[in-house]
Amino acid sequence: MGIADDVVTRGSKPLLPSADPFYLPPDDSANAVPGTVLRSRTVEIAQFGLIPQQVTAWQLLYRSNDLNGAPETAVTTVFLPYGSDPAEPRPLLAFQCAIDAVSEHCFPSYALRRRARALGSLSQLEWLFVAGALARGWAVTMADHEGMRGAFGAPREPGYRVLDGIRATLGFDRLGLPPQTPVVLWGYSGGGMASSWAAEMAPIYSPELNIAGAALGSPVGDFRAAVMRLNGGWFAGLALMVIAGLVPLYPALGAVVDEQTTPEGLRHLDRAARMNPLAIVMRFARHSVDRYLRTDTLANLLARPAMQEMLDDVRLGMHTPACPLLVVQAVHDQIIHVDDVDGQVERYLAGGARVTYLRDRLSEHGSLMPLSTPLVLDWLAARIAGLPVEESSTKTVWTVVTSTPGPRGQLASAATLLRVLLGRPLRARVRRNALRGSDIGGQRAA
Repeated sequence: MGIADDVVTRGSKPLLPSADPFYLPPDDSANAVPGTVLRSRTVEIAQFGLIPQQVTAWQLLYRSNDLNGAPETAVTTVFLPYGSDPAEPRPLLAFQCAIDAVSEHCFPSYALRRRARALGSLSQLEWLFVAGALARGWAVTMADHEGMRGAFGAPREPGYRVLDGIRATLGFDRLGLPPQTPVVLWGYSGGGMASSWAAEMAPIYSPELNIAGAALGSPVGDFRAAVMRLNGGWFAGLALMVIAGLVPLYPALGAVVDEQTTPEGLRHLDRAARMNPLAIVMRFARHSVDRYLRTDTLANLLARPAMQEMLDDVRLGMHTPACPLLVVQAVHDQIIHVDDVDGQVERYLAGGARVTYLRDRLSEHGSLMPLSTPLVLDWLAARIAGLPVEESSTKTVWTVVTSTPGPRGQLASAATLLRVLLGRPLRARVRRNALRGSDIGGQRAA
């Protein structure tokens, strides 16, 4: 199967995925092996669509599988620091964005491109943290893990798309990465959920990949508990988004929605499917799903056997990852309750996984991601270096800022942030303490 390498015309505005021929699967794509690159192109990347980033970037259309194992295609965006030699050995970070939307405007393959109109997309904000990995000289692959349907909350298939995106990246001849390249996973919130699925599915779906570790930030844990807690609160719009994302996947949920939802509620669900996360949070703050139901309550509907079966299907922690895990969670997270993540970690530990669990007392959902970035990158670097991992542990700290690498790591992150906002090259560098190990889940080398 041939690979067409199309260079995107400079100065042109990117098309939305549904209108872009690049995303169309070739006629014979279903016969390809999962992870096969079907099409590729170079693209321009810009912070918020406006500030050009000095990185080398490609997009790959590749073969993958959906929730039920049916063939499909997906897209990942691959990055190298600008001016890097693709033939030089380097690790690969699979970063999963918090897409947290059904709308294609929020897919990272669209939102990160120059001149993209994706205001409110979390992918654009998270580029600031991905830049830290590029500054270390790592390659990065970033899959549209929700697929073309924007299936927010779907089980398993985010893992398939991420893992096949890694396969495609390793098989992309322009990049030159060998098959046994060390691979690490990282994501926060919705991205932490997708990274969890990738870590859980890897031993079954892609055992040949050399996955050295996975960092899971606030990875949702339990969808039922999250939806019930969010409903009627300041972040109630996210509960609506979950329903909008899962309806196309589960006929039983679609039947309940058709049976119980008022016309106004159906209009809101349709609108939610077209909104970005920030907009839906503002629009539906303090809304309760119950006000859009005809005769029942959300709690009663979720207690139905068919709904319980669906909720069991989407629950994380039911499969055991083989790679070491770092889980970070804010104790007072206002979106993802710490109890839900505690439960996910407990299920991993019961299955024999190696988990370093760090709970932060002072952070909340929005602040923990930037504050934990230096220690996450150092922990991942230690896994790439092959340093030993301590026994599983749970630690509750006042703030992750005091953990290795401490204030120096925050200053390095601030310097990277400044370079991103100024559109300056990201200088590849190696952090010495990361190669010696970390006091968060690693042992210092002698």
